[in-house]
Amino acid sequence: MKYAIVQSGGNQYRCEEGATVDVQRLTVEAGSNYAFQEVLLISDGTEVKVGAPHVAGAQVAATVVGEVKGEKTFSFRYKAKERQRKRRGHRQIYTRLKIEKIEG
Repeated sequence: MKYAIVQSGGNQYRCEEGATVDVQRLTVEAGSNYAFQEVLLISDGTEVKVGAPHVAGAQVAATVVGEVKGEKTFSFRYKAKERQRKRRGHRQIYTRLKIEKIEG
């Protein structure tokens, strides 16, 4: 099982060929190609390459599927004995990528 650990938007993601990954929102259009340059680790099942901090010459190619919304989260704030209550919902927007090829 070949996989890679990549960094995007301050987060780290595990990528496998053929799988989809939801990353923080990127400014790319659906159907275009995207390449992760910050590859932290690559494993092909027998050998593991760990970067310091990145693996030299490694790249993960992906195709942009589109944007999706995450699950809804709520924040609730109130002041006791004062009848002050505030409830607010939020849905984060993610970019869905389909991993095509892991090179390196």
